[in-house]
Amino acid sequence: MKNNKGFTLIELIMVTIILGILAAVAVPRYMGAVSNAEAAAEAATVAALQSAVENYATQKYLETGRYSYPSNPFDYIEVDGYEGVADDPSEDGGWAISSDAGDDQCEITHKRRDDNVYGWSYDGRDLTDLDGDDRGANVGLDPENGNGINDDGSWAGTRYESDDDNEDGNNSGF
Repeated sequence: MKNNKGFTLIELIMVTIILGILAAVAVPRYMGAVSNAEAAAEAATVAALQSAVENYATQKYLETGRYSYPSNPFDYIEVDGYEGVADDPSEDGGWAISSDAGDDQCEITHKRRDDNVYGWSYDGRDLTDLDGDDRGANVGLDPENGNGINDDGSWAGTRYESDDDNEDGNNSGF
């Protein structure tokens, strides 16, 4: 009597097809989960920066009687991957600020692992007409009691995604 131990060719092909279907379904879901996790970590970092800026403003008010924002919010919180003053972060997962906000509005940018760059506006200048309130616009937010800083009266305190495919080189807001 023959003792055939092993799998037939049909059985091996069926297992390969089933594994291929599972991989085709699982990989996109995994990539989506990674992207969602990175977006959540990014949102937590921005919230921490906003909180640090408000804590700074409150401390300045207690010390001097005037609210004001710092020129660089990264000076008051430790952020993993912070690269300093740069137009865009050079490393995946890196954070950068375009300039010190004491002179002008700047952008805080984060480079995700998929090489997309996301950014938030920040302005440490006095954007209010109120006495005792020298606050600007917190990270990604409109100014507190703002007086409108742009020539057209609008404020660009929004989050944006870098759009390399855009023909005119402008960033698209959402």
